Amino acid sequence: MSARRTAASLGVLGATSLTLLSLAPTPASAHGAMFNPVSRIAACYAEGPEHPVSQVCKDLVADSGTQPLYDWNEVNIANANGQSRQLIPDGKLCSANRDKYRALDWARTDWPSTSVAAGQFDFKFRVTAAHSGTMTVYITKQGFDPTKPLKWSDLDDTPVATYQTSRTATDGYYDFTGTLPARTGRHIIYKVWQRDDSPEAFYSCSDVVYGSTAKAAAAPSEQKIAADAPRSTVSHHGHGGDPATPTPAPSTPSGNSVAPQALAAVSTAGVAAGGFLLLRRRRG
Repeated sequence: MSARRTAASLGVLGATSLTLLSLAPTPASAHGAMFNPVSRIAACYAEGPEHPVSQVCKDLVADSGTQPLYDWNEVNIANANGQSRQLIPDGKLCSANRDKYRALDWARTDWPSTSVAAGQFDFKFRVTAAHSGTMTVYITKQGFDPTKPLKWSDLDDTPVATYQTSRTATDGYYDFTGTLPARTGRHIIYKVWQRDDSPEAFYSCSDVVYGSTAKAAAAPSEQKIAADAPRSTVSHHGHGGDPATPTPAPSTPSGNSVAPQALAAVSTAGVAAGGFLLLRRRRG
């Protein structure tokens, strides 16, 4: 085959590859955490992964290391698809049944908490990737025992808030209101964020106390989030989740053959950058 025909053939392949790439589905991504009431992972992250203050956060780091806290915005199930109750067993709601976040399921009364009262409540969710979906927020029933692992049956059937999330978030937050019922003592507010543009869902547990609280939870500052971003392993170009899927290394073409990976590279970058001319020079 002549050099001219080779270049023409590659041009057709490149255009076809570009068309296929434009039709391929975009990887899903959405992340965040409840900042009011402050979720367990956000509260411990705010204290500092390297030097946590409260005993429960110290114990979390001793058990699971610091990485879960740097990855505070990733408690998810990649393929939940509206089946959260079927996929997450009792006692594993706060971690979404992910071993990486297992410490979040500890049934303890010393988690940093937010003071609340019955009536209207302003929820605040910090978004690091906004997407369309539904955020449903529940609270535990009166008589809930915080010294026992959280079960689905512990949650009131009626949500305290339901919020339709959009593909944009003002200043990086979803702000919405709900109504807290009358309760006494310590409770858990549980959030499920199910996307409708992907099967991915996110989860969180926030400890609240009706009345005063001994250890008030604080949300992470924007400065801290920005400073610690390089330590996060959370990808905003995929689902995240356990286990991570390694990216296969491209094969090396041999002789005068052109590997599929090389064609893909040419199709995406070579057309505009003169990649075909380079191939012509090598083969001509």
